[in-house]
Amino acid sequence: MEDPEDPRQKSCLNKFETFKVMAWNTYKSKPISHWTLLTLSSLAMLVAFPASSLLSRVYYSNGGNSKWIISWVAVAGWPIPLLVLIPTYFVLGIFPTPMNFSLILSYAALGFLTAADNLMYAYGYAYLPASTASLLGSTSLIFSALFGYLLVKNKINASTINAVVIITAAMAIIALDSDSDRYGNVTNSQYTMGFIWNVLGSALHGLIFALSELVFIKLLGRRSFHVVLEQQVMVSLFGFVFTTIGLIVNNDFQGMASEAKTFKGGRSSYVSVLVWGVITFQLGVLGATAVLFLASTVLAGVLNSIRVPLTSVAAVVLLKDPMSGFKILSLIITFWGFGSYVYGNYPQSKDSL
Repeated sequence: MEDPEDPRQKSCLNKFETFKVMAWNTYKSKPISHWTLLTLSSLAMLVAFPASSLLSRVYYSNGGNSKWIISWVAVAGWPIPLLVLIPTYFVLGIFPTPMNFSLILSYAALGFLTAADNLMYAYGYAYLPASTASLLGSTSLIFSALFGYLLVKNKINASTINAVVIITAAMAIIALDSDSDRYGNVTNSQYTMGFIWNVLGSALHGLIFALSELVFIKLLGRRSFHVVLEQQVMVSLFGFVFTTIGLIVNNDFQGMASEAKTFKGGRSSYVSVLVWGVITFQLGVLGATAVLFLASTVLAGVLNSIRVPLTSVAAVVLLKDPMSGFKILSLIITFWGFGSYVYGNYPQSKDSL
C-alpha cells in the first residue's frame, strides 16, 4: 500500500511552480534590453560599492592621511551622472526640471549634508578595517526607517522594528569585540572615534535619504529617472563645492604632492587609488538609481544587503582584514536583519517605480 502524498511536499511543489510561472511571466513582460540594463545596474551596485569601500581603506593603509581627500573623492565624480543625464533629455524628448530658489536651496542643503556625511565616513575608514566599517554602515537602514517615519510619515511595521533591533544587536557585538579587529597602529581612542563617526555618518545618511524623499514629495511632486539623476548631479555638485572649500582651507591640495611621494607604490599608485575611487563611487550610486527604476526598492534592498558581506569578505581576502568569530556572527545577524526588512516591506514596494 502506497503512502499518501505528504501535503507539505505538495504545498512546496505548488509554491515552486507558482514562482516559476510568475518569474517567466515577469521576464516576458519586459524587452531583453530591460533585463540587460538591470543586470548591468545590479553588477554596478555589487562591484562598484565594495570597490569604493576597499579603495578608501587602501588609501589609508598605503600612506594616505587626509580625511578631506577621501571625502572629496566621493563627490568629485559628479560629472559622471551628468554624462548619463544629458542624453536622457534627447532620447526621451524632455526638458530639464525648472529650477527655483526653494529647489536650489534644498540641493545646496543636501550637498552640505552629503559633504559632512562623507567626512564622517572617512574617519571610519581611517581607523577601522573595511569589513567593520561596512558592517557599521548598514545601520543607515535603521536611521532611514526612523527619519522616514518622522519626516515623510512612512509606515513602520513589525518587520522594520525587528530589523532595527537585529542590526543594533549586530553592531553591539562588534563594539564589544573591538580588540579583535583593531589594527596595531590604531590607538583605542582612534578606534572609538572611527566607530562613533561611522555610526554618526550612517545616521546622517539616513537623514539625507529621508530629506531627499521629502524634496520629491514637496517640491517636485514626482519621481522619475531623469529627475533622480538631476538630484544626484546637483547634490554631488554642491557637495563637491563644499568639500573643495574644506580641502583648500585645510591645505590638503598642497598635501597631495607630499602624500603621493611617500605613498606605497609611488605616485602612479596614489593617483590610481583616487581616480578609481571617484569612478567606483559614482558608478555604485548610478547602479542603485537604475535598479530602483528598472525593478523595485525591494531588489535594491536585497542587493544592498548582499554588498555588505561581499565587502567584508573581499576586505578579508584582499586586504587581510581581521575576521573574528564575533564579527562573522555580526555579519550573519546583519544579513538576517536586512532580510527581515526586505520581507516585511515587500507588499508596500513590490511594484516597479
